[in-house]
Amino acid sequence: MKYYFLILLFSLISCTKRDNENSVEKIEVQKVIVIQPLGNFELKKSNKVLSEIKTINPNVVLRQNIPFPENAYYKPRNRYRADSIIKSLRNTIGKDSVIVGLSHSDISTTKNGIKDWGIMGLGYRPGKSCVVSDFRLSSKNKNQQFYKLVLHELGHTAGLPHCKVKTCLMRDAEGGNPLDEEKDFCKKCTNFLKRKGWQLI
Repeated sequence: MKYYFLILLFSLISCTKRDNENSVEKIEVQKVIVIQPLGNFELKKSNKVLSEIKTINPNVVLRQNIPFPENAYYKPRNRYRADSIIKSLRNTIGKDSVIVGLSHSDISTTKNGIKDWGIMGLGYRPGKSCVVSDFRLSSKNKNQQFYKLVLHELGHTAGLPHCKVKTCLMRDAEGGNPLDEEKDFCKKCTNFLKRKGWQLI
């Protein structure tokens, strides 16, 4: 009887321990963020993005400028295809990294049946690469808007979809520029990114 009681007690402790282990959320190690300026992107602005990203991830690297991929240029509109850019960039990093291309030039993709739709940014979801452009941003708050745009596309690479919360950084621009209305990641998006290792408050 005594042994039976000890076996029962041990079983209960084991089950409780296993349940507690399952209830602990697993936090992933955040990937190294590689910043890749494209074309004539200004060094001063690249360094600003670098310092801002360090606040959410100390593992960030700034590379020297490189030319746009040759196959990305869309001559009829004098701009670059974002999908071609991110396909090229993803092959320049390891599996523990994600890369964001920075552009002053206009970028585009195919969307809603339109072959060449001008955009501010594009990223795989989830994925290893994204690209952002300040070409379509407001001149008034360009630096602040640009950083929000970088976070938006990096959020996609982490796996976040667009968000319906109007003040969330993951809001869908829907062809416009609502960046000044966006304040931060909403609670749901913040919790998701924290599980991905992002150092958000």
